[in-house]
Amino acid sequence: MSSPIGLGIIGTGNIFPAYLKTLQRCRRVHLVGIADGDPAVAQRRAAETGVRAMDIDALLASEAQVILNLTPPLAHHAIGRRVLAAGKHLFTEKPLAARFAQGGELVDEARARGLRLGCAPDTFLGAGAQALRALLDAGTIGPVRHGSAHFMGPGPDDWHPNPDFFYREGAGPMLDMGVYYVTHLVHALGPVRSLRGSAHVTRARRTVRSGANAGRTLEVEVPTHLVTLLDFASGAQVVLTTSFDVWRHGHAPIELYGDEGTALGHDPNRFGGTVRYALQRGPWLRAPGGRPYHTNARGIGLIDMVLALQEGRPHRCSDALALHVLEVLDGAVSAGRSGATLTLTTTCDRPEPLAARLF
Repeated sequence: MSSPIGLGIIGTGNIFPAYLKTLQRCRRVHLVGIADGDPAVAQRRAAETGVRAMDIDALLASEAQVILNLTPPLAHHAIGRRVLAAGKHLFTEKPLAARFAQGGELVDEARARGLRLGCAPDTFLGAGAQALRALLDAGTIGPVRHGSAHFMGPGPDDWHPNPDFFYREGAGPMLDMGVYYVTHLVHALGPVRSLRGSAHVTRARRTVRSGANAGRTLEVEVPTHLVTLLDFASGAQVVLTTSFDVWRHGHAPIELYGDEGTALGHDPNRFGGTVRYALQRGPWLRAPGGRPYHTNARGIGLIDMVLALQEGRPHRCSDALALHVLEVLDGAVSAGRSGATLTLTTTCDRPEPLAARLF
């Protein structure tokens, strides 16, 4: 077994504990230190976890070979550039950057420096998405022709104590949550060829409804209800709806319609979940299971990148996948606003399936 790779983490906010729980179980990585734009936050996390707090410059100058970036989306580009300039491999929380052009800069720089670049979400490595992928790869429902996918809810102002960033550039329902759906669809069906749709700002001002900031008004900068038609290179067409303007709905997260039947996917924000299918007019059946990662395992995409680095193979949460997904997300917003059809300039291979545990 290769020696553990040194890992540093920048950003110690809400998602940090979930990543840390997974990473601390893996002997293939060694946690060198943590940092945050607010040093006091990093110090509090250090006291909670026993991992050394450092300032960002010190962490970038440390023996860490890989940096995990868990900062907010608007900081992904700037922090990513600093990490790559320091000669470190980079794995970043989703999305790759707030804008497609910024994501392209990160990919170009990583490749020019010979560094690995990976990006969340890694939920498609979980048992649910892998079961759906296996079902499609086996041809169980025949070639997929059409489909629908839905992320719809009342918005984070309904539950988050400080939801401002969800309504700023780099977020909104498409970049914050649509990223899970697009990643899962690309994993299942392959790359997107073109897209078109509509995008709306339903309410220009919203009110925080919970926590210490309840009653405060938010300014909305991004569309909060988008309907996007994704035209895949495989020939499949999927309508994706992402919204912060719906109280309740009854749609399955993902439905795929093939020549021989229908498949229902699970919530792409989760690793595990029930995948069902029906052949023609037959009953709903549960897709075969037996795959790992049924519960929250955020960080396995990073671990896969570390193992791939040591083994000399491609990693599944690749820069090409992340950039292609970001172009879809960014394009859905811009094309939705303009009404134009966007032909994608990027493509990617489907990640290799994952049938066994990584560690």
